[in-house]
Amino acid sequence: MKLHNRIIARVLCAGLLACLSTSAQAQATAPAPASAAPVVAPAADDTRTLDQEVQGLKKDVIDLNRDLFVLEEELLFPANTQVAVFLSMDVGTFFTLDAVTIKIDNKEVTNYLYTAKEADALLKGGVQRVYIGNQKVGKHELVAFFNGKGPGELDYRRGSTLTFEKGVGAKYLELKISDRVSKHQPEFIVKDWE
Repeated sequence: MKLHNRIIARVLCAGLLACLSTSAQAQATAPAPASAAPVVAPAADDTRTLDQEVQGLKKDVIDLNRDLFVLEEELLFPANTQVAVFLSMDVGTFFTLDAVTIKIDNKEVTNYLYTAKEADALLKGGVQRVYIGNQKVGKHELVAFFNGKGPGELDYRRGSTLTFEKGVGAKYLELKISDRVSKHQPEFIVKDWE
């Protein structure tokens, strides 16, 4: 409830910021009456104070945006139904990743194409969240298809399957691509983070 009150307060601040900027623009573009006294430039202190207030309101809007993102994640993917799939690579001598397709219970849930920079980041130890979604409690089957270039720069498509049990809490799964040096082939593993 406290988060909701903070969000409402920040939305009001954002609305106030929009009104202030609209009012300031209207005043700046409005012509001065002919009989009015000459306009005196605001003091430097007044301008600094106004700038500080605007910067404070901008910071509040950024904080509000972050809070809204967190709230959206919590509402769309509650912990009791959440399934997240991560991808990592180790070495990458025998395989260059181009794309990953994930199916859960025979339904395609994501398809991701990789740029050279993204593939390099994975080779340097990066881990990517490829999928996050909701699944009911019970048994499910995850099938992952990996597309890329294998040994000898040949097109390579390989699949890997995991049957997992979704409990009450969040479920985390990892797709791991590693080199099997003894066979000079890549190895594709889907594992459950318990």
